[in-house]
Amino acid sequence: MGERDVKSEESYERKLEALDRTLMGFGRVAVAFSGGVDSTVLLHAARRVLGRERGVAVIADSPSLPRAELTDARQIAAALDARLEEVRTREGEDPRYRENAGNRCYFCKAALFDAMGAFAAREGFEVLAFGEIVDDWGDHRPGAQAAREYGVVAPLSGAGLSKADVRRYAAEHGLEVAHKPASACLASRIPVGTEVTPERLARVEAAEASLRELGIRVLRVRHHGAHARVEVGADELEACGAMVVQIETRLVECGFETHELAVYGQK
Repeated sequence: MGERDVKSEESYERKLEALDRTLMGFGRVAVAFSGGVDSTVLLHAARRVLGRERGVAVIADSPSLPRAELTDARQIAAALDARLEEVRTREGEDPRYRENAGNRCYFCKAALFDAMGAFAAREGFEVLAFGEIVDDWGDHRPGAQAAREYGVVAPLSGAGLSKADVRRYAAEHGLEVAHKPASACLASRIPVGTEVTPERLARVEAAEASLRELGIRVLRVRHHGAHARVEVGADELEACGAMVVQIETRLVECGFETHELAVYGQK
């Protein structure tokens, strides 16, 4: 192992030690949980350091959460032997959320933290936490602003953990999310300035569920009225091009008239 590798290894171990110290100081912590790699790693660490009853998961159930993701989250929490609390959030009743003016995530996270706060007060959890990592610092994330305002802490980023670090942690602990693609709520598929409605969310969810049956792993179906922008992983684009008729048929069945294929993450 070279000097750089040794330093990298030492840095990783220091981050984990810092994470454990932070968690040990919490007493009881409720983790905002989605079933993605970041929140799963945070939940696992909290469960490992604090125990099952002092480190629990809270997931927000609303029309913006795909049913498949909720099922996955339940299975992941069960695999960790972690307690999972499901809370109903009603961000869709907030006109500022539906307006989708570019700060939608703020109102979504505020609804989540309101619900988590009520749960925490009811059951005696002193700390609320979410799975922010250092990679998130350079992004525009209104949800992080809501977290700061609600006093929700970010133990992973506080310990200096990056996406590479959390994936490494997940792999080392045998977590099934180690290589899970990044995900986001269904509302993220609706362009800024277009109202978020239950009908649009349901159309996107149905389209993505149908296309995933074709074996597409990385997938976003962007809602542009009757037109769908289908974004897939770069390594899946060629295969999807060969399935264009099947893709079109399934999208039409879901209410889209036209579509385009693109690589996820590219403009």
